[in-house]
Amino acid sequence: MILDQQVGSGQLSEDVRHRVHEALLKQHHHQNQKKLSNRIPIVRSFADIGKKQSEPHSMDKNAGQLVSPQSVPTTETKNDVSRENSTVDFSKVDLHFMKKIPPGAEASNILVGELEFLDRAVVAFVRLSPAMLLSGLAEVPIPSRFLFILLGPLGKGQQYHEIGRSIGTLMTDEVFHDVAYKAKDRSDLVAGIDEFLDQVTVLPPGEWDPTIRIEPPKNVPSQEKRKIPGVPNGTAAHGGPEPLGGHSGPELQRTGKLFGGLVLDIKRKVPFFLSDFTDAFSLQCLASFLFLYCACMSPVITFGGLLGEATDGRISAIESLFGASMTGIAYSLFGGQPLTILGSTGPVLVFEKILFKFCKEYGLSYLSLRASIGLWTAILCIILVATDASSLVCYITRFTEEAFASLICIIFIYEALEKLYHLRETYPINMHNNLELLTQYSFKEV
Repeated sequence: MILDQQVGSGQLSEDVRHRVHEALLKQHHHQNQKKLSNRIPIVRSFADIGKKQSEPHSMDKNAGQLVSPQSVPTTETKNDVSRENSTVDFSKVDLHFMKKIPPGAEASNILVGELEFLDRAVVAFVRLSPAMLLSGLAEVPIPSRFLFILLGPLGKGQQYHEIGRSIGTLMTDEVFHDVAYKAKDRSDLVAGIDEFLDQVTVLPPGEWDPTIRIEPPKNVPSQEKRKIPGVPNGTAAHGGPEPLGGHSGPELQRTGKLFGGLVLDIKRKVPFFLSDFTDAFSLQCLASFLFLYCACMSPVITFGGLLGEATDGRISAIESLFGASMTGIAYSLFGGQPLTILGSTGPVLVFEKILFKFCKEYGLSYLSLRASIGLWTAILCIILVATDASSLVCYITRFTEEAFASLICIIFIYEALEKLYHLRETYPINMHNNLELLTQYSFKEV
């Protein structure tokens, strides 16, 4: 089937298909097997002969215990691997290596080589479903799940060997191992390789001194962060699609209960509530205190002065300082985010100017209407919290934020041009002046 697909895709010609098939079916030699040509015939004693005759029986017994599905329960291997239904020669099994393999393990076979009749490389990555016991392929009789085949023309054997070694390194990685199991097409495998290359440490061969040893880390880094979907190519190695806005935190998920989101938020913030205050006594927080003081004080005074000018002194810098201090203290105590900066901003200034202009045109009390708006805002916020409306933030994208920011910028630009226009009325410009009057003077005798 592999060769048929290679022929159909044009990677392999029909003329050499049969010869490649014969090369793949050749007997494999493993590291634990010695070549017959290197064996020197010697006269063995009766003790050696008896030992050799007893070894197959002990191997049969041990091998049956290791690979029999009745004795080793596994969820990944579904095919029965036992002596009764397999043709494995257990007398040639490397039992010392077999004892180190955990139950339920599966093999990844990497086959690379050179063929003189090939004019181009033939590459195939195969995942078997279910895993199958391929006799004589692996050193130990365990099911094979993956096959990597790389055959090419003569002269590039070292490159093929390095590619096979790289594939073996990839298969030992925990994250890429999961990607290989769940990949649906070639792009998923490529994304998994890209993610592995982003996390791997590479030593340049020309600059690395073999005499200098790199100490291994004291603790093995966790791989959980790598399992989060999202890779540099923009496609997930494995997992479902992300939300529209890119916000996938648990605090933005609808609970379906009254004040459910608030209860979960309190449970998340309670363990850190006390530390938010105890950590403030550290001397390292002094710079943060000064920064927050300047960051809060400067915009409040600036926008407070602008509000006093826009509202005819009804809300000025003093009122802005008092409001910012009250809301800042309350939010820092109960909001769970003591580093959040609260105060007057550009949109608030625009809103207050429009509201004051509206009250002035219709003869309404500005402060009374402003207090009513604050109460209604509080009621609406309570309703939104009770119904978990914060989950709608997932649908707010960067485009929405930029649209509101652009609106505020346009309003400020319009007001600046409007002030320049009205400045002409206060200080008119004489466009028809006589320049000769500037040089004439006279004295009056007293």
